[in-house]
Amino acid sequence: MSTSTLSRVQARFPSAVAVAVGLAAGFGVAQGTGVRALGGVVFAAGGLAAGWLWYRRRGAAVAAALAAGYVAAFVGAHVLALGVGWPSWLAVGVVTVVAAAVSWVVADRPSS
Repeated sequence: MSTSTLSRVQARFPSAVAVAVGLAAGFGVAQGTGVRALGGVVFAAGGLAAGWLWYRRRGAAVAAALAAGYVAAFVGAHVLALGVGWPSWLAVGVVTVVAAAVSWVVADRPSS
């Protein structure tokens, strides 16, 4: 991949997509395969991709805060499903929408 292609990806690819894929697809892979570690790999890959975009767009402090929110969403899905009793996919869906929306607002939304 050339530098110009990498620059276009950084500028155009929404980190919110990486967040949504990491959370929802990570859960789906773990659920579908029965291998939680495989879902964890997808979760980690989504977080690393989003983190890289956050860092490049908004700097280390914002990237760290959004990364903490990403992990908090993962934990929150478990709390909602296991602690509150929500269906698993509902819990994952809710935290995914919230985390992706926060990522979009903070790191992806075009400047006015």
